[in-house]
Amino acid sequence: MVGRAEAGADVLGPVYRHAHWALRLALASVFIYQGVDKFMGAGIAGFATAMELPWILGLLVALTEIAAGVLVVAGACTNPWITRLGALLVVPVMLGAIVMEHWGQWHFMATASHPLGGMQFQVTLLLVALYLFVRGNDV
Repeated sequence: MVGRAEAGADVLGPVYRHAHWALRLALASVFIYQGVDKFMGAGIAGFATAMELPWILGLLVALTEIAAGVLVVAGACTNPWITRLGALLVVPVMLGAIVMEHWGQWHFMATASHPLGGMQFQVTLLLVALYLFVRGNDV
């Protein structure tokens, strides 16, 4: 008996087995970019000050973002637990961002009360990470 997922493979052919890259690259590109960007401009100290975090915690956030993105991509070529570890690293970063900056507004547009916008995008990233955590490389 063929399950629903396998039935899609018959129709979509070679595209089916590579579709996981859309989720991986979307998540990884955001996290690698955001992590590297924290070292640019005002740097880690500027990010930490803006978020009212100790410098070392700002550094940890930036390094965690980079590691999460790299591991989610590397996991596709290595081991499902590498994918899961990368996805798991996303969770505290997104929960911190949601609670500290985006809570109370759903829409992503910046407003007077939420200059960094609402939590719509962060919740989406969190859910993609949770999906990859649960499924590993079986996506």
